[in-house]
Amino acid sequence: MLRALAVDDERPSLEELLYLLNADPRIGSVEGAGDATEALRRITRALESGPHGPEAIDVVFLDVQMPGLDGLEMARLLTGFARPPLVVFVTAHEDFAVRAFDLKAVDYILKPVRKERLAEAVRRVAERRGAAPHIPVHEPDPDHLPVELGGVTRFVAVDDITHVEAQGDYARLHTDRGSHLVRIPLSTLEDRWRSRGFVRIHRRHLVALRHIGELRLDAGTVSVLVGGEELQVSRRHARELRDLLMRRV
Repeated sequence: MLRALAVDDERPSLEELLYLLNADPRIGSVEGAGDATEALRRITRALESGPHGPEAIDVVFLDVQMPGLDGLEMARLLTGFARPPLVVFVTAHEDFAVRAFDLKAVDYILKPVRKERLAEAVRRVAERRGAAPHIPVHEPDPDHLPVELGGVTRFVAVDDITHVEAQGDYARLHTDRGSHLVRIPLSTLEDRWRSRGFVRIHRRHLVALRHIGELRLDAGTVSVLVGGEELQVSRRHARELRDLLMRRV
C-alpha cells in the first residue's frame, strides 16, 4: 500500500486529486499540502521517521506552478535527500515535462486529471516501489498514436507526422497542424516506424521520408526541408538518407 502526499495551492484541484487517490486501492494513505513549504515540512518528518516508519511517504503528487517555491524547485531539493519520495508532477502546463524528467520524475500528468491517467501513474509508482507486478501494455493501434492535450486523449495519425524531435524521455510529434508531446523514447519510435518510412537523420530527429520536400547541400553540410522546417542531418546519417531518397525516387 502506497503512502502519498498531494501538493497543490489551488484548493479545488487538491481536493479532487485527494479524492481520486483515495479511490485507488493501491493507495493506503494520502495527505494534502497547500504549498511547497508545508509539503517540505511533512516530507522532513517522513524522512526522519524512516522508510518503514509511521510518517513515511512513498510518493509526492506535485503541482508545478505555485507561489513561493514552485514544484520544480521543490523536486530539485528532494534530489539532495538520501532517500527521497518518488515524484509525480500534476500540472496544467506541458512545457515543463522535459525539466521534470531531468529531475527523475516518475510521471507527468496534465490537468484536468482523469481517473484512468492517474491510475497509470500510480501503477508506475507501485512498480518502482516493488509493490505491484508488471502488467504488460498492449501495443497501440499501429496507424495512430494517443496523445494527451488538456486532459483529453486524441489520436494522431502516423501518416500525418512529418518529423519527431527527442526531448529527454519524451518525444515531440510534429504535424502540419501543430505538435504533441508523448512519453516515448525516440529510439522506440525509430524501431516501430522504420517500416513506415521514418528514418533517423540526427540523434535528436526522426523524419518521415514522404514529408521531405528538399535535400540541401551547403559547404559540406546536409539539411532537409520537412513541413516548412529546415533540419540538420548529421554526417553519420547523411549517406544513408541520400540513398533512401534516391531509391524512393
